[in-house]
Amino acid sequence: MLAEMAPPSSLEIAILRTIAYADVFDYPLTAAEIHRYLAQLPSSLEAVRSALESSTLVPRRLSRCDEFFCLPGREHTVETRLRRAQAAARMWPRALRYGRIIAQLPFVRMVAVTGALAMDNVEPGDDIDYFIVTAPGRLWFSRAMVVALVKMAALLGDRLCPNYLLSERVLILTPRNFFVAHEIAQMVPLAGMEVYRRLRRANAWTSRFLPNAEGAPVRASPLSPSSGWGRLVLESVLSVSFVDRLERWEMQRKIRKLSRKHPYPSEVVFSADCCKGHFDSHGRQILAAFARRLKELEGDIAS
Repeated sequence: MLAEMAPPSSLEIAILRTIAYADVFDYPLTAAEIHRYLAQLPSSLEAVRSALESSTLVPRRLSRCDEFFCLPGREHTVETRLRRAQAAARMWPRALRYGRIIAQLPFVRMVAVTGALAMDNVEPGDDIDYFIVTAPGRLWFSRAMVVALVKMAALLGDRLCPNYLLSERVLILTPRNFFVAHEIAQMVPLAGMEVYRRLRRANAWTSRFLPNAEGAPVRASPLSPSSGWGRLVLESVLSVSFVDRLERWEMQRKIRKLSRKHPYPSEVVFSADCCKGHFDSHGRQILAAFARRLKELEGDIAS
């Protein structure tokens, strides 16, 4: 008779939850990635590796394929991840090129890549998602310039999606849940590193969900800062009452138009300091899929 499996430790439960979340994205993890995104439990990389090497997890509760760990029966996601990583490698040069252009626009203070590309987990033709921080009082003016770039990029076959803009006045992201914590920890800052560090400090609540995910992930090196003189001159020229009126007009016009598209206020927020346009309820869908995986694993991870 086979011996019963010993109940998992707190660290093993955290590892199972971490891999279950990544599985929503068909994304097996390495030991280092499991450590960085370990769910709700601070731990050392050595402790995570030791737990993964114990017979308690592999092969009884997890599968291992070379350097990757996944849920049993999900071994095919390793090939999916490798294929998507190749697509991401081809997409990153374009993401950096457009990111540099956005960073040089007047009143833009930070640019980061988010979404699937931030994790090298894209299919050919996927959007390039950007998170943008602007100067206070110029969010909608800046957004209009970015949208013009989006339309120009579309003519070249590139799909840019600047779906989250904040002003420097409001750097706290909501709601405070596992999905948003991941989005913050996974974003790859391209420009405005000082603002990025302020954003991470303002969202220190993420450490409750991802206590090991400090600093930026290693995906792409930040863009070399430009001198900024031209932008400073242009911003001085644009800091006039006419642009103030244009900002208010654009904000009112777009809020009226965009607010009619979505019923979930947590994923769609429009104000003077925030333009959050997650119209497909992506966060709700991801958390629901994560909950289903946890339910399937509840015999192993019951607390």
